[in-house]
Amino acid sequence: MIRIPRLAALLAVFATPCAAQERPVTVTLHPAVERPSTVFEGWGTALAWFADVTGGWPDTERERLADLFYGKDGLGWTIARYNIGGGNAAGTPPYLRPGGAVPGFWQQPAGAQGRDWWRADDPAMWDWSQDKRQRWWLDAIRTRVKAPIFEAFSNSPPWFMTVSGRVSGAEKATDDNLRPGFEAPFAAYLARSVDELQKRHRITFRTLSPVNEPNTDYWFAANKQEGAHWSPARQAAMIDATDAALRARGLTTVVAAPDETNSVLFLADWAGYPASTRARIGQLNVHSYGNINQTGVRDAARAANIRLWMSENDAPLDKDPESFDGMASPLAMAEHIVLDLKRLEPAAWVFWQAVEDLSTRDGGKGSNWGLVKADLRASPGAAHAIHVTRKYWAMAQFSRYIRPGDRLVSVDDLDTAGAMSPDGRRLVLVHVNPGLNPRQLTLPPGWRARMVVTDAAHDAACVPGTIAPPRAVVTLILRRGAGKDLPCPASPAA
Repeated sequence: MIRIPRLAALLAVFATPCAAQERPVTVTLHPAVERPSTVFEGWGTALAWFADVTGGWPDTERERLADLFYGKDGLGWTIARYNIGGGNAAGTPPYLRPGGAVPGFWQQPAGAQGRDWWRADDPAMWDWSQDKRQRWWLDAIRTRVKAPIFEAFSNSPPWFMTVSGRVSGAEKATDDNLRPGFEAPFAAYLARSVDELQKRHRITFRTLSPVNEPNTDYWFAANKQEGAHWSPARQAAMIDATDAALRARGLTTVVAAPDETNSVLFLADWAGYPASTRARIGQLNVHSYGNINQTGVRDAARAANIRLWMSENDAPLDKDPESFDGMASPLAMAEHIVLDLKRLEPAAWVFWQAVEDLSTRDGGKGSNWGLVKADLRASPGAAHAIHVTRKYWAMAQFSRYIRPGDRLVSVDDLDTAGAMSPDGRRLVLVHVNPGLNPRQLTLPPGWRARMVVTDAAHDAACVPGTIAPPRAVVTLILRRGAGKDLPCPASPAA
């Protein structure tokens, strides 16, 4: 136990006008190192929609962004989800959000009318020059990451396969928008897109997710982004068709599903799939916009012996005004990640859109979605200010130190997630202290520790001791046995 005078001196390092008046508390951490669970595969982001914008920026700017997320001194991400665009009809007045109008790879022949002209086996129906900006990111990631994991996913079928004629959804948000009987053509479109992108970019898509947040009332024709409603029965038919299309092309890519918005709806979807459809799924994807029923999803994945990903989330604090330096949204996101790791025990945790548009236009207070903020509406050739927010550094507390190949470890403290290296010699504990009281973190015996802190005064910086400051995210890197002080682990490679 640290003597009180010594403790007071250490706390002065983190003192703020408010925190200086608060008494420290002791939190004892008991990681279950003898019972590691899921092998963790890594962290990443969906490339929708920021990649469609930033991939067309000047080289110095887009290279900087790629380094921030996938570089050796950045977040150390290893996963990317590529969005296969549906694409609206030519001449549709622009109405989708910045970056949201992801072009499709179909090509409508001159003079073709209506919606029944497309043939998957006709080379004239394809245009592989499309989507150059998002595809720039595929190459940028491949050159930065030794063993990247790529997933392809779809938000909507192309416009001519939809009921409404729009990629943003049916006229009514609870109606399915894929035309009846078009599962096989849409699956052929997705599988051929995966095949061509793999060859042209020298990558492998391990998984393909054909539906996204399907059993919701989010997607309607006047919406500002691509999306489509799918009943569980239509989801199952689409999963079957996608698996068949991938096998017909001889691809190793497997189906990921259902990419549902939360665990409650995931379980409803899963309950509606016949056994034959479940057997076609190679990876279960769930989003964590909501934390109810998460252990039920964990159990469904375990019972089916299928790998589980948390494949999409961003968790800023609701109604928190836009701030590049504030801690309210970083703390909310960090708490959310900790609970996801503890309750879902996923093999991966994937962020939604890493770069978000500046949101304080027209006098509004804005919001704190994204890790980096930029003007996504600015001209591609203009200079773009890149604002690295403190949410970025909160993410670094996780992704720099819980690395691919580590195994998740249960910790008895609600605010702490843990992971252990394959050799059992390194233990990482990420602790969120959202309160006003400093916390003295008491560690398991036999381990040496180094602490990294993100708070109002530190951006993933090494700090001596094991006292979690108020309003902070801290990472403890522990190694077994006695020895010299541990070096500061400044990057994912450390």
